Amino acid sequence: ICSYLLISHQASRKAAGHAATKVFLVNALADVGLLFGIILTSATFGTLDIREILDMAPSMSGETINLLGWLGLECKVQVITMITLFLFVGCMGKSAQVPFHVWLPYAMEAPTPVSALIHAATMVNAGPFLLVRLSVLIMLSPVTMTVIALVGAATALGAAIVSLAQTDIKKILAYSTISQLGLLVMLLGFSLEAAAALAVLHILNHAAFKAALFMSAGIVDHETGTRDIRRLGGLAKVMPVTATLATIAAGAMAGLPPL
Repeated sequence: ICSYLLISHQASRKAAGHAATKVFLVNALADVGLLFGIILTSATFGTLDIREILDMAPSMSGETINLLGWLGLECKVQVITMITLFLFVGCMGKSAQVPFHVWLPYAMEAPTPVSALIHAATMVNAGPFLLVRLSVLIMLSPVTMTVIALVGAATALGAAIVSLAQTDIKKILAYSTISQLGLLVMLLGFSLEAAAALAVLHILNHAAFKAALFMSAGIVDHETGTRDIRRLGGLAKVMPVTATLATIAAGAMAGLPPL
């Protein structure tokens, strides 16, 4: 609801209202998976307390359920695999992973400070944080780990390629966020235990440089009246402070030492 209200803030523009609705619907769809995961977790462990779930998880690793039992057929799947896959659907929605990535570029209809907030502090970081928080549970399912790695890799590569064809500054940054989150999710899929601390560090790092990039884009938009990169250029001469900030932030996103 908060994201919906922030994205549709400029209510006089129809595009903002339509974008907010699309964001709301995509996330609502992903939330169905998250809800199923929560229900199955409660039914399996008898609690929703994360610490208790992680303590009990190893003892439940061999438990299975028959998905087609209601049809009189056999299709046994590990309970933990089902739980973690459903929870990962929620992660895919919040963190704009394929195929739920479509909402994040639409969110760029929001005022630029809101864009900076969404990319730095709120929903997009919730997915990787959920994976880190439930790492003990997820590592018990090799199937889920494989799915996480594949989805993250597809998202990282796909979003990076799509960003090359964008002409709107904010949409370029949005697709770069999707790609960064894809890399983060892929890393967690390969080795959650080893990558957990690194993932949280990168979430903090990404929040800093992406907020700086969005605020720089907002200043450019405010001063020039356009976000179309085909109409922009040579701004470093007239906006040296903004150019310096954007260069430092871009260097951080590229991982240049010492950033």
